[in-house]
Amino acid sequence: MILITGGAFQGKKEYAKKTFHLKEEQMLDGALCGPEDIYFCTCIYHFHEWIRQRIKEGFDFSSFPEILKEQNPKLVIITNELGYGIVPVDAFDREYREVSGRVCTKLAAVSEQVYRVVCGIGTVIKDD
Repeated sequence: MILITGGAFQGKKEYAKKTFHLKEEQMLDGALCGPEDIYFCTCIYHFHEWIRQRIKEGFDFSSFPEILKEQNPKLVIITNELGYGIVPVDAFDREYREVSGRVCTKLAAVSEQVYRVVCGIGTVIKDD
């Protein structure tokens, strides 16, 4: 599994296309896809939005990273970093930010590769 993270509008999706030779039709939008789609797709972008939807549905994330790794080990995940800046006033937004950070931390632990993209330039954080 590969995790690509970075700030909004930093070129993560284009970096993934170029680096991993992905075509647009291989990439699912996490804001639009269903809960099960992640287990069968090649790449998901806006993964943080997939998390937002699952929180609203009461999804149990406790063993999610390990299950995802087992069911879709070649998955490329593209997500925004949400932990910077002012802490949200809204309780749901605080929970969303925390859950997203914790899930991505666990995904990074089980991923073979982790990249951080800034200004379209990827930096290797992990390469097992």
